[in-house]
Amino acid sequence: MLNVAIIGAGIGKSHLQAFAQLPDEFCVQLICDIDEARGKALAASQPGVEFTSDLAAVLADPAIDIVDICLPPHLHFSTCMDALDAAKKVICEKPLVASLCEADLLAAKVADTNGFLSPVFQYRFGLGTAQLRALIDAGLAGRAYAGTLETHWDRGAAYYEIPWRGTWAGEQGGAILGHAIHIHDLLPTLLGPIDQVFADLGTRVNDIEVEDCAALCIRMQSGALVTSSVTLGCAGNISRMRLMFEGFTVESDHTPYALAQKGWSFTAREPTQQSEIDQVLASVGPVLSGYTGMFDAIAKTLQGQAAPVVTLAEGRRSLGFVSAVYGSARSGVPVSLPLASDSDLYEGWLP
Repeated sequence: MLNVAIIGAGIGKSHLQAFAQLPDEFCVQLICDIDEARGKALAASQPGVEFTSDLAAVLADPAIDIVDICLPPHLHFSTCMDALDAAKKVICEKPLVASLCEADLLAAKVADTNGFLSPVFQYRFGLGTAQLRALIDAGLAGRAYAGTLETHWDRGAAYYEIPWRGTWAGEQGGAILGHAIHIHDLLPTLLGPIDQVFADLGTRVNDIEVEDCAALCIRMQSGALVTSSVTLGCAGNISRMRLMFEGFTVESDHTPYALAQKGWSFTAREPTQQSEIDQVLASVGPVLSGYTGMFDAIAKTLQGQAAPVVTLAEGRRSLGFVSAVYGSARSGVPVSLPLASDSDLYEGWLP
């Protein structure tokens, strides 16, 4: 049993619900938030959970094993460092930090403290991704040719009434960093490394500092070509991934915040037969999805079992992609990955 303190009662609400689905693995002891009313309300929603506004007391509490950081992005780096210094295992919401440099400093701290840190990428966990992995493992996919990603969400003025949102200082970025980061993480997770990105960004929907629209052209190291369309000005909220392989075409579910929770659509391409695909799909599931699947993988990893835990290196990889997107948009030319430590983008993408 791992005792958890959730730091931040915003997205922390979804984390609390997921931990509650794993009662044999986790026990949430504390909700910590400077907003007393919000924090107390969340703590009261689950039996046995207490509230505090004192982060230092949380870090000093020997009963707490895991600190789950659900704070605004500009607080992630310092809170992760403090939690690792306090010998806590750390889970941190996206974006992990604001530069490759900060990610490397975190990695050094993990090494120095013999610590543990897992970034949040819950899109990876669910029936849809499990189905695609099974078909790839069965040898039915073949080469990936091309694909399209869509992050078409609706975020109006009310969303940005929270002061830190829509600002470089508080949010650290816009739709690329805060909204499309999950679907972009799926690309290297499923298809291997990204070779290059060419990006165009715009602020067209809201009166904010950061981008709320994007068009990306992505080339994978395998040669596969993928486009990504991002906007916060859609009439509704839709996420979609469509990938064309030698052996089939796959289209994800369209649920915006749980892309992989439901099964995906797979259509055979000759000479692959639909019956071959359907036979593999029949053997997949049930699987834990979203935050629950991710937290279960963390528990198994900490128990010494093999599990698809999200690693700090994968969180760094995501930040490298984000850095390249902002670099390309500002320079007007494609940016190759991975970025070296002498890159102008290594210290961060903030203007």
